[in-house]
Amino acid sequence: MDNLIIDGGVKTPTVMLNADSGKFELSGRSIPENAVDFYKPIFEWLDNYTENPQGNTTVDIRLEYFNTSSSKCLLDVFKKVEKLEKNKEGSVSVNWFYETDDEDMLEAGEDYDIIIAVPFNMVEVEEI
Repeated sequence: MDNLIIDGGVKTPTVMLNADSGKFELSGRSIPENAVDFYKPIFEWLDNYTENPQGNTTVDIRLEYFNTSSSKCLLDVFKKVEKLEKNKEGSVSVNWFYETDDEDMLEAGEDYDIIIAVPFNMVEVEEI
């Protein structure tokens, strides 16, 4: 399975999905004009990955900001990796990075943590 790498832009996050290591990362800003179109290849890649996952899957979210439509797409990403945990196909963890003074991002991560049955680690950093 090929890795998926998407270079970030002003409105789109950098995406690094590595099938060999089971490491996924989204970083930057997620405010694309059409979030569903942007996230579609990510959803497809995750669907393929869940058919033959690594024993440990780690998702790092290092977003400085995301809009409402991206929020729904992120939830869909988390639901796809949650299937790995539910199907006992390895362990999954999410590292949710947020800046020290950004309570909105911390609360967003906590909200996802409540909804999704995957361990979320809240990681405070000086700057994303």
